[in-house]
Amino acid sequence: MNKAKKAIAERALAIDAVIEVTDARLPASCLSPLLARLTQGKAQLKVLNKSDLADPERTALWLDYFRAQRDTDALAIDAHNKNDCQKVIRACRALAPHRHGLDKPLRVMICGVPNVGKSTLINGLIGKKSAKTGNEPGITKSEQRLILADDFWLYDTPGMLWQKIIVPESGYNLAAAGSVGRNALDEEEVALHLIGYLKKNYLHLLRARYRIEDADGDTHDDAWLAEIARRRGAILSGGRIDWQKCAELVLHDFRSGSLGAITLEEPKEWTRWLKSAQAIEAERKRLLAEKQRLKEQG
Repeated sequence: MNKAKKAIAERALAIDAVIEVTDARLPASCLSPLLARLTQGKAQLKVLNKSDLADPERTALWLDYFRAQRDTDALAIDAHNKNDCQKVIRACRALAPHRHGLDKPLRVMICGVPNVGKSTLINGLIGKKSAKTGNEPGITKSEQRLILADDFWLYDTPGMLWQKIIVPESGYNLAAAGSVGRNALDEEEVALHLIGYLKKNYLHLLRARYRIEDADGDTHDDAWLAEIARRRGAILSGGRIDWQKCAELVLHDFRSGSLGAITLEEPKEWTRWLKSAQAIEAERKRLLAEKQRLKEQG
């Protein structure tokens, strides 16, 4: 974390724009507040990758949300699509039109939390496999300068993590997408939270994937998971539910897109979550300060 912070802070002093790659299924949860502070005042391009797996109606809402911010553009892409990668290059040039030619090359830093497809996008931008790719968080270890053109320099930075995730829903969403390590949250708990959201927002997809017609939005999350286990054979000896196997199955179906086009948050929803989390965090800090004051007073 400290290494990534130092690398980004140093590079931010001499760049023209920042590409922040997010997962289109959880665009705000992927954003790093620390990155926003370190790159304040720089032109921003929010790239909503994996848009082929996301809900297109919600993706449109997120694009409008980001584009309404100062000096910010946003694109929804599939990093495996070459044409989409070219859109990213054109958007970067539009953000800093004064930077072109050998004497004034466009300098762009690309950042993203683990598992959002940053390395895949970089490979698409340069047309060959230069950045290491993988499914495990944090595979990019150090900064690289990549030459996209004589007047376009791209700086890849280490995976950007969070000092603290204060929005509980973000933690669950990031875990569901595989952007935090498996030990961060219990997979069964994450699967239950995912089912709880899907039954309220994507009930038709949940029913279709697991061929369950008699459960609805009022059915308890545990009951949903148990029925999925029975339908998919996640059963132990004696007819006991294999909760771990079933949780892994549900998470895999979400991550692979087998559940359908799903987005786990929308702008208005995210705004509510953030406001609530900030109020709780402010109260926590107030209580800690009061405790410290009382301690100092003896």
